[in-house]
Amino acid sequence: MGEAREALAMASTPSPPPGSSLTPPKIPFDLHVANREKLLKSIRSHLSDSSRPPQGFVLLQGGEEKNRYCTDHTELFRQESYFAYLYGVREPGFYGAIDIATGNSILFAPRLPAEYAVWLGEIKSLSHFKERYMVSMIYYTDEIAQVLCDQYGGSGKPLLFLLHGLNTDSDNFSKPAEFQGMEKFDTDLTTLHPILTECRVLKSDLELAIIQFANDISSEAHVEVMRKTRVKMKEYQLESMFLHHTYMYGGCRHCSYTCICATGGNGAVLHYGHAAAPNERILEDGDMALLDMGAEYHFYGSDITCSFPVNGKFTSDQTLIYNAVLEAHNAVISSMKPGVNWIDMHKLAEKTILESLKKGSILVGDVDDMMAKRLGAVFMPHGLGHFMGIDTHDPGGFLKNLQRMERPKEPGLKSLRTIRDLKEGMVITVEPGCYFIDALLTPALESSNTSKFFNQETIGRFKSFGGVRIESDLHVMANGCKNMTKCPRETWEIEAVMSGAPWPLEKTATNSANGKG
Repeated sequence: MGEAREALAMASTPSPPPGSSLTPPKIPFDLHVANREKLLKSIRSHLSDSSRPPQGFVLLQGGEEKNRYCTDHTELFRQESYFAYLYGVREPGFYGAIDIATGNSILFAPRLPAEYAVWLGEIKSLSHFKERYMVSMIYYTDEIAQVLCDQYGGSGKPLLFLLHGLNTDSDNFSKPAEFQGMEKFDTDLTTLHPILTECRVLKSDLELAIIQFANDISSEAHVEVMRKTRVKMKEYQLESMFLHHTYMYGGCRHCSYTCICATGGNGAVLHYGHAAAPNERILEDGDMALLDMGAEYHFYGSDITCSFPVNGKFTSDQTLIYNAVLEAHNAVISSMKPGVNWIDMHKLAEKTILESLKKGSILVGDVDDMMAKRLGAVFMPHGLGHFMGIDTHDPGGFLKNLQRMERPKEPGLKSLRTIRDLKEGMVITVEPGCYFIDALLTPALESSNTSKFFNQETIGRFKSFGGVRIESDLHVMANGCKNMTKCPRETWEIEAVMSGAPWPLEKTATNSANGKG
């Protein structure tokens, strides 16, 4: 990791821009060379194990630009994630191949019309793309069939390993490459997806360095939003401040996902901020804010949630709920290491929250009994976290060729995005939450299985509370984990920052070193 940081530092601009302590690094494209080598090694090993000859081509099709419906308004392009992982290409319309026998990587660029130079700028030469993206060969997309046939050293039709498989977060399938002349090739639609997906699960040092920068600039932006939040602002103003900071000072043109800027009762809407609820409520005195926002830098993302009182001071009820979530957050991080199962971490977070709610007289009864009745899912219906990298919900959470991959069916657990054992090199979010969602609370209060656990005199006080979520991005290491997120977490830290204190505070240095920052 130290060498990767040095490489990025040496490639970066001389000094950070005013208004930020960070410098956007230049990208070392050997990051993607290493990703291709990792895939090549994995697929050769797979073919050797299956007694198939290590030959043929991995072939991926990059993303295409899209217009807004029937108009000529071009939407901001973002590369398809698997293609971005292997090549780092930011332009649309490319294809990429890897010759399994020789290890050569080949890019195919679109042949642009002459008028492109009038409207969109210089038409780059093939040699420009070859040098920039560090590939062995470069051709045009209308030459794919001829080039691959010429490169093939085996007998019979060349074999293409195409990307086709289920994303278990979206339930959508990745799109296999299509091009003119495919009838000249045999195709395999089953081998590549699970192998390439598993390559993405464990991050290299160079990947981790980019993810760390995305975390650093996003953490800095979250702190800036905390400082500038005022009663009577609109939620979208908080979103705007975040987007401005990450783009202005971090060069982050893309967000990892649509910003969630929920205040008051909106904090109980798990995916608030969508088109029908566009971060437009006015902040009221006494509200909690739940801000889930993360910047993306060179395809690699961050995913951070901060919760805080909009007026800068926690009430006793806000402190109770916030600390319940913070204790769960810290308990999970303290327990994470290779070999730990993610279902166990989810249950640890649930139990910690339930114990805190019992201490706060919101719940009564035996906590183990509450766990058996799945009461934790009433307050935290989502999963504890997810893999993160080039996608906010990075793939690999459920792979059919791994053991214990049957998705749980119990409330809360069925929403887990992975149930795998942790491995060194994974990056995963830890995002426990506690929400007061009418659609879940009302049935629980009416059910004979769960109504006995509620203190009826207390629970009504939290009906319009909203919710609290605390989310950090964790790198699993050999003997534990590293918290890549650097936001204020303790209530006193948040209050200090919101009253104008610098961040980080000196007193948090020890906590940060222990992974609690």
